[in-house]
Amino acid sequence: MEKQLHLNLLASRPPMAGGFQSGSKMKMGPGRKRDFSPLPWSQYFETMEDVEVENENGKDIFRIYCSGSHGPVLLLLHGGGHSALSWAVFTAVIFSRINCRVVAMDLRAHGDTRVKNPDDLSADTMAKDIGKVVEALYGENPPPIMIIGHSMGGAIAVHTATANHIPSLLGLCVIDVVEGTAMDALNSMQNFLRSRPKTFKSLENAIEWSVKSGQIRNMESARVSMGGQVKKCEESTSSPSVSNSIGEGIIEEEEEEEAEEESNKKRMKEDDQEIKKESVFTWRVELSKTEKYWEGWFRGLSALFLTCPVPKLLLLAGVDRLDKDLTIGQMQGKFQMQVLPQCGHAVHEDAPEKVADALATFMVRHKFTEFKEGYLC
Repeated sequence: MEKQLHLNLLASRPPMAGGFQSGSKMKMGPGRKRDFSPLPWSQYFETMEDVEVENENGKDIFRIYCSGSHGPVLLLLHGGGHSALSWAVFTAVIFSRINCRVVAMDLRAHGDTRVKNPDDLSADTMAKDIGKVVEALYGENPPPIMIIGHSMGGAIAVHTATANHIPSLLGLCVIDVVEGTAMDALNSMQNFLRSRPKTFKSLENAIEWSVKSGQIRNMESARVSMGGQVKKCEESTSSPSVSNSIGEGIIEEEEEEEAEEESNKKRMKEDDQEIKKESVFTWRVELSKTEKYWEGWFRGLSALFLTCPVPKLLLLAGVDRLDKDLTIGQMQGKFQMQVLPQCGHAVHEDAPEKVADALATFMVRHKFTEFKEGYLC
């Protein structure tokens, strides 16, 4: 069972037993209907901007969401297939706790970031991206920065820290990614990705699936973050390529019968044209095509994490995720660890207040910042 939970290390938590499965019809339980409508980023972040970064082939454009104007910077890196919006609810909470600035970034080939070579998702390239964005934002004298990463983003945070791409690095926080369990999960990852629905009839359907499948256990977070995971696709819903879809059941291609009255033919033609106008949503990132980079993200991660010279915090959804190197390192006091039970893999989405409390306490203890006036910890 525990190994199944780690199939999310690159993407999302797989559907739970009895949960909503691809191809099945959505059925609402008795009582009040739940609201699956999307929420805007502006409800959680103060600003959104695109940062231009020079590279050998031209310019890459990275989408960032920001809050705050003083204090240390919390640089937030999302997991594979997710986006900066996965940090939205957490940002609102942590911003109410401590004096800080927040910069949440859409990583290469994710969210609304646009790069010249989106197929290069190597740890080295992605870590360099982080350094370039920090330089573009702050120049040669960046403010103190605490880098925080979830899953794939946690691995990239470690690679960024050890490569010294952020000269003003204060500390490092890694959320629910450990080398041993990550490497074990890679063998099953493609099966998990194939099990997900390929398309959704609407963004609301995608949000509903994410909650009912257990991918995101916090309704509010799902409503703001799923828009960063899926996008409208141009193909008509009558195309066989989108038949593995979530909506009012599977979207199926309509078949016209040869012997039909003229009026019915006309009606069906009009209906078909209407269907083609309707947009469906699909995943923004084809994670199955990134497989060649998975091992590079995670192999040797524990040793790299332990050698980072800054104060370190490891937040886990379960204590049994620790591998041998980290168990020894934790016993030697090389990093602080906290387990947040009853969370899925997307810990910061499922329990944003618990993650914010752990991080705020860690940062105040190390004198990186102070609690906000009037906040009772």
